[in-house]
Amino acid sequence: MLSVLAAFVGELRAAGLPVSMTEHLDAAGALGVIDLGDRREVRDALAVTLVKNGDHLPVFDTAFDVFFSIRGFDVPLPDKAADRDELDGAAGDTTGPSVGDGGGASSLSAEELASLLFRALRDSDQSLLVRGARAAVNRYAGFEPGRPVGGTYYLYRTLRSLQLDRLEELLVAERDAPDDLSHRLASDDARARIELLKREVERAIREHLVEDRGTAALAKSVRKPLPEDVDVMHANRDELAQLERALRPLSRKLATRLARRRRRRRRGPVDLRHTVRRSLSTGGVPLDLRFKPPRPAKPEIIVIADVSGSVASFARFTLHLVHAISTQFSKVRSFVFVDGLDEVTEYFDGVDDPAQAVARINAEADVVAFDGHSDYGRALLSFHERFARDVSRRTTVLILGDGRNNYHQAHAEVVADLGRRARHVFWLNPEPVSYWNSGDSIIDQYAPYCERVVECRTLRQLEAFVGGLV
Repeated sequence: MLSVLAAFVGELRAAGLPVSMTEHLDAAGALGVIDLGDRREVRDALAVTLVKNGDHLPVFDTAFDVFFSIRGFDVPLPDKAADRDELDGAAGDTTGPSVGDGGGASSLSAEELASLLFRALRDSDQSLLVRGARAAVNRYAGFEPGRPVGGTYYLYRTLRSLQLDRLEELLVAERDAPDDLSHRLASDDARARIELLKREVERAIREHLVEDRGTAALAKSVRKPLPEDVDVMHANRDELAQLERALRPLSRKLATRLARRRRRRRRGPVDLRHTVRRSLSTGGVPLDLRFKPPRPAKPEIIVIADVSGSVASFARFTLHLVHAISTQFSKVRSFVFVDGLDEVTEYFDGVDDPAQAVARINAEADVVAFDGHSDYGRALLSFHERFARDVSRRTTVLILGDGRNNYHQAHAEVVADLGRRARHVFWLNPEPVSYWNSGDSIIDQYAPYCERVVECRTLRQLEAFVGGLV
């Protein structure tokens, strides 16, 4: 067990979870006082000792299913006549007969399996649902031993054959909702139960793949990134929702860190009056210098963000984060562009949740001037003509975008002038460095006039950059 635990902890670290040696020892100690035969108890003990952030639980659960999978896949299903009668009564005429007399997963027909899953979902019978999910995987996944196909392929084949829409309709009909509200509640409950079935099918597929490929190979192929390591530009809907949930605690942590750093900055200049007063006891010899407390000025931030295409997701999260910690800056002004530029600072005024302002930007900002394709040169020139006088030595300018200019004129001289006026000019690029200066990317024309051009594709990278602004 200790060797399995060590491999499991190694996988968590490879996935990005911060697991210390002390926590590893705590997990080993917890396994010594629980029932190792109870899989749920093992899972809970390891989660309590190894996971510190609730957003990391999906990654933990995926790794746990691989390293602590149940071996011996083909578990017998109920097959007695009494159970058959019970299944027939539970499912009714619409779902066909119940489990036959063959005794194993291979003996179930499609109608019998549908009846079994319906009863398991309707009665919230977790044990029966697990066995039904394994039977569905055995019947529909079509495993080919040794074939290097991902679990997603088998999951798609299984779920496609289960007719989940039909199961959901039967679950809703079973509730016999008398009004619209009851029908919506029944529909929501049915969808939640179907999602539970999907998770069990996915878990059953992983168990089968572990037997075929081994834990190390499978763990690497099914490893999920942490929310803070998800590539914002390529995130799916569920991952974007995770990122939204992670932003609020991240902004609080960043604001606290920046405030603490400002308070702990080096001491200010010598306080002559206080030093002389303290030196009276030594005849006026200043043996003990007194210093004034530091009063570091808060910087001003100007954000100029490309909100076209897939770059819009990155711009949205950056604007959200910067305005969420706006108390750490003396002023924050935001501009967005595609081939036209619009100031959106007022959208954030008096708004408790920056996400509301970002939603308004997507709906109301006037960012299209001509053909609606990114034109960095035109947008930067427009900013320079209208707002360059507002950039001072206290200003930090953040330009957000991939620098793909659709072969328009760059107007790099604008960034050069901003560099002379501002305290800092940073460019945050959400593309991998290997993609820079390929195709219509002209990031190399702007880079010489920026203090730094930073690859910033994930929340972790964004946090690291914003944390160093003050």
